[in-house]
Amino acid sequence: MKTKITIKKIQDLLIKGVQTIYVDDDTSIRMWWASLEVIQKDFLHQNYKRGGIWVASPLPAFNDKKSLNQLHGWLWSPEGFPYFQNENAGFLPVNNSDKIKKDFDLVSNYKVLNLSQEDGYEPFLMIITPNFQCILSIVGEKDKKILLMKCDEESLKLSIELMHAKLNQENYEEGVRFRNAINNLGNLNINDQFERLFWPRLSAKLASIVPYHNIQNSVKNDEKNVQITEAKLLRAISHEVRTPLATIRTLISSTLKKYKMDPSMKNRLIQIDNECNEQIDRFGLIFNAAELVSNEVPSLNNLAKINLAEIFKKLAPLWNKQLNRRGISLKIDIPNQLPQILSDSEKLELMLSGLIDKNTRGLKEGSTLILELRPAGQKLKLQLKIQKLESNQKEILKKDNGSDIGPVLNWNPQTGSLQLSQNATQKLLASLGGHVTKRRDTGLTVFFPISDSK
Repeated sequence: MKTKITIKKIQDLLIKGVQTIYVDDDTSIRMWWASLEVIQKDFLHQNYKRGGIWVASPLPAFNDKKSLNQLHGWLWSPEGFPYFQNENAGFLPVNNSDKIKKDFDLVSNYKVLNLSQEDGYEPFLMIITPNFQCILSIVGEKDKKILLMKCDEESLKLSIELMHAKLNQENYEEGVRFRNAINNLGNLNINDQFERLFWPRLSAKLASIVPYHNIQNSVKNDEKNVQITEAKLLRAISHEVRTPLATIRTLISSTLKKYKMDPSMKNRLIQIDNECNEQIDRFGLIFNAAELVSNEVPSLNNLAKINLAEIFKKLAPLWNKQLNRRGISLKIDIPNQLPQILSDSEKLELMLSGLIDKNTRGLKEGSTLILELRPAGQKLKLQLKIQKLESNQKEILKKDNGSDIGPVLNWNPQTGSLQLSQNATQKLLASLGGHVTKRRDTGLTVFFPISDSK
């Protein structure tokens, strides 16, 4: 009888001969997520276009949509995680964008397999592309963990063969697909520089999220520590809120597809789905803001040329539906042939929806939200204005009467609205290349840099 291949067995074989440095459970978790971010942003981002494969356990390890569309994957996951199925791949961990967009059709390029108890539950990831390969895992006992990273040819060959054998034992068809996917990559170009670059970049990443202390600024740094701790807690809460909402959306989607029902019941389910999606977006924005506060590192390096007018046209129908449900009209005033701006399109779409929601909460029915885009020197100016039913004159957006609770949120007891604080809004927009101003005569104004100006 052939020996059963498990994830744990592969981990045990890979750890042999490795010089061990043990860390506690919390530290290993921080090292794992920091490693994933380094691998995804600094290495995989440049090497996914020619295709490849990934294998992960017990949860999806990365979430970049472009990579997921180009790479074939196999995921060993325990039962009880329906929201990690292909149709909800936008909710993979480590994500600065957990939003599933209706206009985004994600290619189902990975197979979900059942994780057995013998496999263990320590995280494991293997990525194989023609020019970039690595194996990443956490192994060890409680509070005695090791971060394992392998990229040498011998370890890669061993892992590929064992994964192929594991798939053959559990699902022969997937074993054939795995072997064919590996063969289609041809001869692998082993990147000898990866290991030399990985550890310094991981160290820099970990250092950037650890608060700096010195004697002179101890009080100030202690206050910042509290803010960072609050932001991290908020990120965790945000994830916990979005997860059941995503599950509800999955159940609604399957119900609408499988069962016939009268129009009123169908419309009620669609309404629930819309409400869930809006809340997912709101907490996705809160998650992004909390992450920015925790890391204190604006991601300006990821900005690219985008057409803001096209984003407005694409999202206008969705915004109209959301506002119409509250009796508010939307007018968009955009001239032809506006210049492109520098920003992050995915995060900016979420931010724009958040601004619209934040600034229309508590408005009476019959009000109109006006969005204007205008060139302003080397910037593009976005203005949000309110026109009330009883007046044809445009009025400025009134300042929130709520109070800030922590570094990220503002609470308005009059409307029951929980929104981003002004400080968090400014920081989040700054990370997207924008600058927000609130003036008595112009309402809310956001300036974005024109791409040709840099």
